[in-house]
Amino acid sequence: MSGDKLDRRDIIGLAALGAAALGATPSLAATAPTAGKKAGKAKAAAAIPGATMHGPGVPEVTKVVQTRSGPVQGLVIEGVNHFKGIRYGKAPIGKLRFMPPQPVESWTAIYDATDFGAPAMQLASGTTVDTTNDFGMQMHRVFTTPSDIKIQNEDCLFLNVWTPAPDTKKRPVMVWIHGGGFAYGSGSQPIYQGDGLARFGDVVVVSLNHRLNVFGYLNLAEAMGPDYASSGTVGMQDLVLALQWVRDNAAAFGGDPDNVMIMGQSGGGQKVSILCAMPSAKGLFHKAAIQSGPGLAVGRPGPAAAGAKRLLDALGVKPGDRAALEAIPAETIVAAAAKLGGGAGGGGAGGGPILDGVAITRDPFTPDAPSVSADVPILVGWAKDEWTIFTAGEPWFGKLTEAELQARVKPMGAGGAKLLAAIRKAYPDYSPTYLWVQMISVRVMQGSETLAERKAAEGRAPAYVYMTSWETPASGGVFKTPHTMEIPFMLYNFDRVRAFVGPGPQPKHMADQIAGAWVAFARTGKPDHAGIPHWPAYNAQTRPVMDFNLKSRVVNDPLPQVREALNGLAAPPPRR
Repeated sequence: MSGDKLDRRDIIGLAALGAAALGATPSLAATAPTAGKKAGKAKAAAAIPGATMHGPGVPEVTKVVQTRSGPVQGLVIEGVNHFKGIRYGKAPIGKLRFMPPQPVESWTAIYDATDFGAPAMQLASGTTVDTTNDFGMQMHRVFTTPSDIKIQNEDCLFLNVWTPAPDTKKRPVMVWIHGGGFAYGSGSQPIYQGDGLARFGDVVVVSLNHRLNVFGYLNLAEAMGPDYASSGTVGMQDLVLALQWVRDNAAAFGGDPDNVMIMGQSGGGQKVSILCAMPSAKGLFHKAAIQSGPGLAVGRPGPAAAGAKRLLDALGVKPGDRAALEAIPAETIVAAAAKLGGGAGGGGAGGGPILDGVAITRDPFTPDAPSVSADVPILVGWAKDEWTIFTAGEPWFGKLTEAELQARVKPMGAGGAKLLAAIRKAYPDYSPTYLWVQMISVRVMQGSETLAERKAAEGRAPAYVYMTSWETPASGGVFKTPHTMEIPFMLYNFDRVRAFVGPGPQPKHMADQIAGAWVAFARTGKPDHAGIPHWPAYNAQTRPVMDFNLKSRVVNDPLPQVREALNGLAAPPPRR
């Protein structure tokens, strides 16, 4: 400031000083015009640094939370504290590519936890990324893989925390592990966000990103030597590191590190299944939910190593040339894997975790339930019409004739005919299209009940089995009860994904029932609550299953003839 003239910095300084004195928000309009000549000659005092703003359009910040690694700060949105994009491991790049994850280094400055961290490198195709109509675009605001691809990064070890308050209350901690097979997905997609569940259940919710596809599951042990002995499981090891972070930091966010529930659907359910058998994960969680993703077994090193060799050949990397492997851009690697059919199963490179003998030492639930998680109770179940969400874009969907259905079933022999007859009896109003979808979908039921039966036989902690049969009206009701149907209800974020669940009060009613059961299970180890009938633990004699619908009910052995036909089937139906 010089003479009678106030420059912009002087005006802002005077405004901030006046606001600090009056306890009000600074306003430029209340300063310079009335300051006068005398005030203009006065030396403007400095504002108090860090004075908090309040009011419409001004973000409300959380208190600073001290984690083991350093201080973090996020935002309070509609009463829930959001801490997004917290780094839980070192960037797995350069010399750490394909290596076991390393704990994050500490920091001293306040970490900005207001936005999500980068999703992992994605390996997705078809309608998961391509938009063919307006409804497809709407669904890409539910499952936002096209957006994930825009910002994908090898540097992806981030997690998110939603909590009612970072206090000392010791709430249950519910950790969500995303689906997308082992190939794509992230913990930040709209359908996966946990603020609704945190608010509804007074719980702490965590979601996370971890390495996927070839970056998480490429078996390089043969081609690259002993340093890569566990490269075929590093994506699962990322999850263990994230759970260690939860153990070490949950209390700072108002959670109880001694009461952690892990939950996952589809590929996330398989990951939960595998965590139940990993020695390194023992004691890091105390309840588990496996949703439409029963993981009974993992891949084997031999085929995985062969897939890795094909990828290295495509990339022009010679065995043992670590420097060359580290130098290739991530985008080049994932593009080569896509050409070879890698990703979500199918025998391609990096299709999923393997029995490496290091991090994963046995199959998850074959031949029996794993002893390392014997004391962990489990929720497991399926959706009635799982495969509609994958087949609704196929040219035959809605048009399949009875003759075409019979032609598809014929290669499966007498076992296939028996299964079709059992499904037709269970769903007499289903058209050939939906009967064929059921031929594929019931495999998820079979896996879920097998897992529950083996868990019950262990005799240490119970398994509770469910199915979801409420049908979404989305897109004219073509999906019926598809894969992922329970997610917006158990995470209590149905209002965020109305394109998927439809309008009206029914979604809230379903959420009250399903989220209520998941929260009760997280809190007590039992899913009973006032909004549903008593839910008995599973056993191989009566086979009780909770059927979630507008009026939920317990059904003993809901599809007995289908179950018996599946047990006699030599090979599963194709998935298309």
